[in-house]
Amino acid sequence: MKKIAILGSTGSIGTQTLDLVQHSPEKFQVEAISAGYNSDLVIEQANQFRPKLVSVATKELAENVARQIPSNIKVLYGEAGLLEVAAATDADLLVSALVGSQGLRPTLAAIEAGKDIGLANKETLVSAGHIVTEAASRKGVALLPIDSEHSAIFQCLNGEKRSQIAQITITASGGSFRDRTREQLVGVTVEDALKHPNWSMGAKITIDSATMVNKGLEVMEAHWLFGLAYEDIKVLLHPESVIHSYVEFVDHSVIAQLGNPDMRVPIQYALTYPDRYPTPTTRLDLAAIGKLHFREMDYTRFPCLRMAFESGKQGGITPTVYNAANEIAVARFLKGDISFLQIEDIIEASLQKHESYANPTIEVIHEQDQWARSFAASIRF
Repeated sequence: MKKIAILGSTGSIGTQTLDLVQHSPEKFQVEAISAGYNSDLVIEQANQFRPKLVSVATKELAENVARQIPSNIKVLYGEAGLLEVAAATDADLLVSALVGSQGLRPTLAAIEAGKDIGLANKETLVSAGHIVTEAASRKGVALLPIDSEHSAIFQCLNGEKRSQIAQITITASGGSFRDRTREQLVGVTVEDALKHPNWSMGAKITIDSATMVNKGLEVMEAHWLFGLAYEDIKVLLHPESVIHSYVEFVDHSVIAQLGNPDMRVPIQYALTYPDRYPTPTTRLDLAAIGKLHFREMDYTRFPCLRMAFESGKQGGITPTVYNAANEIAVARFLKGDISFLQIEDIIEASLQKHESYANPTIEVIHEQDQWARSFAASIRF
């Protein structure tokens, strides 16, 4: 039985992880969970899975949760609670599924505690890839990708020599506006943007899919996970989301990973690696699908992806600024404060304004993350 802890248990990845635990209770024990403000759901989860530790966002929420779950479950809150969920239990593996840069410090704490990481929080590698990968190597900890695209690459590389990779291709659904021109994006609503055609995800990631920021973050994450130059990472539009990504080797052989768009498959692979077990998912039926389609990536249509490649190549603190500015821009769009196209304007303005740091420490990353957030929030149109 594998013992797991989950950062972000009430989000999309967290709830699907617990769905898999419920499907195979003999294989997994939930040691600890963290949630933000969704106290009703975390109370339900705590009563069902009986972890030893629960953490929520605030002291008031913690007091409310503690009254409604068994008294032997420890309840904490804030960053201290996240750190304890990540590193202070008997968990073998941490599912890092927080949205945004708040996942960095807890994930590093788990690595230092010797726990394997099921990584769904791409911002951790985007902002501090040089620190995270060094720590994982030093502690002998596995970084097991949960994103469907990175899981696909990871699976394609099983038994292969990374030195013989020619390039990898990350596929992109194109999001809710993939068939619209830039002119047709003027005036689109939050409701329109949240209608992803293939995947069921949280609001922030769904907006990131529509802007292609999500794919840009995945490119930067792939750079660190697989040790590849940005020139060897390609992005291809694939509307059906059946081929989750593929690897081309030096002999021009291509290995791809296919499946229906269901995040429970890559989540479970991270939980059970190197083994595979049945999942409560639907079999892929290529005959029923009939055709798969592919389109070259248009970096003029999706400038956020262009900026991601540029940020990754520049390195240093630039990916942190890219990510932080986007988080604020997306939050402003979801609140109705800015238009959809102004998300990319805020990212670009932040990238043009920030200071350069070649090899930032955690303290500098945190400082510049806060600067980028403040700057992105201050921009007026």
